[in-house]
Amino acid sequence: MKCFVFAAGDFDALTERPGPGDLILAADAGYQNCRRAGLKPTVVIGDFDSMAAPEGEELVRLPVEKDDTDTMFALRLGLERGCRDFVLYGATGGMRADHTLANLQGLVFLASHGAQGMICAPGCVWRVLKNGTLRFPAGMRGTLSVFCPDGEARGVTIEGTKYTLCGGTLRSDFPLGVSNSFTGGPAAVSVEDGTLLLYYENQDIMP
Repeated sequence: MKCFVFAAGDFDALTERPGPGDLILAADAGYQNCRRAGLKPTVVIGDFDSMAAPEGEELVRLPVEKDDTDTMFALRLGLERGCRDFVLYGATGGMRADHTLANLQGLVFLASHGAQGMICAPGCVWRVLKNGTLRFPAGMRGTLSVFCPDGEARGVTIEGTKYTLCGGTLRSDFPLGVSNSFTGGPAAVSVEDGTLLLYYENQDIMP
């Protein structure tokens, strides 16, 4: 079972549609993106400070003053309901750059709880990789950037791309992995110890 989370940022189209039994969560004004995609949410979550609570939907009402953002609460709810694979839409851009950063941290949060998540944004994808490998099929195009969001990531290997790395270390204070690119063949990124934040520009073919 996958969990699809809709936030209120930039959204143009689905790159993957939910299947039967998947969980669909709309975080506050992300409800509008969810409906724009032609989907009915399983649950609408929020403090409803940016839109009125929609009628005829299952709601989880949150207080305005809270530690979690509406989107972060949705991630927690997805984990509680047994999801370990998350797809986020509308989680970047919009009027609040701070929420974009918060949602990227949300991907790190999922990885630290044994789950995986991806943010599908207009023209790009964000993913987090923790102590593992992400393989890309042949045919990928465009930019691939790899960052360390926290401290150090050791044993980093990047192969099948324009610039390669074998067993290196990426640090959060220097963007060594920015602006790499796919070459058309299979590629892979792996990390032995640590967390990586990946950005890539292709949504036609995705791992």
